Amino acid sequence: MTANPETPDSGREGLDFTCPAYWRGTIKMGLSRFFILRVLHDGPLHGYDIARTVERTTHGCCSPTEGALYPALKEFEKGGYVTVIPQVVGGRTRKVYSLTDRGREAFQVALAAWMEVTECLLDTERQLGSTPGDREGARRT
Repeated sequence: MTANPETPDSGREGLDFTCPAYWRGTIKMGLSRFFILRVLHDGPLHGYDIARTVERTTHGCCSPTEGALYPALKEFEKGGYVTVIPQVVGGRTRKVYSLTDRGREAFQVALAAWMEVTECLLDTERQLGSTPGDREGARRT
């Protein structure tokens, strides 16, 4: 069986840390909850709209699946970060999620933390004196 270079497990024992898909997946998992809070910061949404708005806001970088979205929303609700209001639309009940004050605070804390990490990444890039695209091109030649 030939390993697909775009999958995290390249067929060797353990993970392939040279695979871009591994790093993209790891980053997306970490950012998913942040972007859920981000889109709810703009106003109440139901689950499907949250997922689509996150995808649109991130230009497709993050697109939470139902399997990731609803457990995160349930955890946010349990922690008092969101409230849930049932809404009947077309005879169907759907849950509309809204940030609480605690949720808005969590978003601000998360934003500050991600910005700190972003600055560290930019510092690293500056120290290396090249951009990721420059390094990719140099590796191929």
